[in-house]
Amino acid sequence: MAQAVVLLAALLIFSNVAHCAFSPTLIADLAKIFMDNYCSPEKLTGMEEAIDAASSNTEILGISDPATLASVLTDGVKKTVSDSRVKVTYEPGFVPVAPPAMPDIPPEHLAAMIKDTVKVEILDDNIGYLKIHHIIGEEMAQKVGPLLLEYIWDKILPTSGMILDFRNAVSGEVSGIPYIVSYYTDPEPLIHIDSVYDRTSDLTIELWSMPTLLGKRYGTTKPLIILTSKDTLGVAEDVAYCLKHLKRATIVGENTAGGTIKISKIKVADTDFYVSLPVAKSINPITGKSWEINGVAPDVEVAAEDALDAAIEIIKLRAEIPGLVQAAALLVADNYAFPSVGDDVAKGLGASGEYNLISTKEELEAKLSADLLKLSGDKCLKTTSNIPALPPMNPTPEMFIELIKVSFHTDVFENNIGYLRFDMFGDFEHVAAIAQIIVEHVWDKVIDTDALIIDLRNNVGGPTSSIAGFCSYFFDGDKQIVLDHVYDRPSNTTRDILTLTQLTGKRYGSKKSLIILISGVTAGAAEEFVFIMKRLGRAMIIGETTRGGCHPPETFRVGESNIFLSIPINHSDAAQGPSWEGAGIAPHIPVPADAALDTAKGILNKHFSGQK
Repeated sequence: MAQAVVLLAALLIFSNVAHCAFSPTLIADLAKIFMDNYCSPEKLTGMEEAIDAASSNTEILGISDPATLASVLTDGVKKTVSDSRVKVTYEPGFVPVAPPAMPDIPPEHLAAMIKDTVKVEILDDNIGYLKIHHIIGEEMAQKVGPLLLEYIWDKILPTSGMILDFRNAVSGEVSGIPYIVSYYTDPEPLIHIDSVYDRTSDLTIELWSMPTLLGKRYGTTKPLIILTSKDTLGVAEDVAYCLKHLKRATIVGENTAGGTIKISKIKVADTDFYVSLPVAKSINPITGKSWEINGVAPDVEVAAEDALDAAIEIIKLRAEIPGLVQAAALLVADNYAFPSVGDDVAKGLGASGEYNLISTKEELEAKLSADLLKLSGDKCLKTTSNIPALPPMNPTPEMFIELIKVSFHTDVFENNIGYLRFDMFGDFEHVAAIAQIIVEHVWDKVIDTDALIIDLRNNVGGPTSSIAGFCSYFFDGDKQIVLDHVYDRPSNTTRDILTLTQLTGKRYGSKKSLIILISGVTAGAAEEFVFIMKRLGRAMIIGETTRGGCHPPETFRVGESNIFLSIPINHSDAAQGPSWEGAGIAPHIPVPADAALDTAKGILNKHFSGQK
């Protein structure tokens, strides 16, 4: 009732003027047309009561110009029912024109008409292009079907991909929707394409795909792109929306007009005013929604004039995708650190589907990464950018010192407890060159402490080449210790990681207490260090379970494309139990990361207090 009253109030906005220019029942007559014919009656709840109230209103419409009044009425109803499609006009002398019956036209004339109204072309790379201005209905399709096959469909059917150009499609017949959709679906099972509710008959008609068609189907495997513009209207919008949500077509271009499946122009009582309003609406069975009013949103939004070029590039990309997926699968099978998992990933890659709807290189990369993660459970196995290595630098000793100062943080707490934090491991070759500087400006500050806390809560990894050297500082030098066995997939070999016999600076040794702080950020090389120190019983681990990363992955190019895979090729020894890759490392003492340092200090302070 409230919405209806608001509607009539909007229509009566100018009713307080003194002179009668039009019939006082005009408003009520207009409102009744809406109540009886508007496609969404739920918006007009209480209209009948509101009409009765309006009919008894004796106020006079005072706008003398009928065109102005029609414009005012249009604005009122548009705002009230939130529907831009409704329109009130003043058209004296308007004579409705009934659709003419289809005449008997000689076949040669029909052929000429088809050639003039439908453009068909075979583009480079065997891409079919079909431009349609009007979607014909069932009656016309039955009459001109053989000609359509001969002059259009049989030419475009052998193509490798198709572009339907609806950018200027502004008319069509509802009965043509199942025809055009069915050519791009399988004969079985039948698909519920759309439901059309007709307000005047209060009936809902279900549109289904057709089991038999004249000529062959284009099928479901070859790429289909539909071009749209802000002018794409009505039945063409419905076809685009159906094929989009059946995941059969990709829409490229602009958001469509947001028209209607059926609109009627109705005379307002015995006046020269007419109201155009949607009398039917489409309800998609997949989305439960409609394209009407808001239009069909494109999957790939570009200006209408650029849509064809964008569509061609999409089809070219899709032609390359099967080969790229296969190449990616072979790279994983040949190089992934865990061979049996790599084989399973390679078999499953691409089988998950939906690669046929990919429109950009970025979408392909995202899809590959998602499938690699799903199949392997390894977040390190993914697509990546191929960032070239930075050119070598020749820093001065002073520059090294400044770099070290910002890269390392040291402190000495109460009870002579040392603290060392750094957030990334360096490459061994670079570390070796500046080892003496690191010893002088970092290591010597904590070497004489009675216990050491190493803070790796924000350490994101880096190269593992310096792990052996760093570990060696916390063991005695009288014998070499096997720190880890690392398997290399490309060479199918395992190498031992051993402590070093020669180090720059003094060792911390194996006797003094060592605590390592970790968090969910701790990853890669930092996890390898923690894994070794925990497994060998050399350190107490406090904090949160680490990220569960991997040894530094290698970058591989997929075929001849500009797509690259990041593939872990090494893994730590798992002979004595699970390694850290993927799962992370659980601490001895689990606490929130921000509480880890205080916990470590508390444990060590208690230990040293007990010795006094």
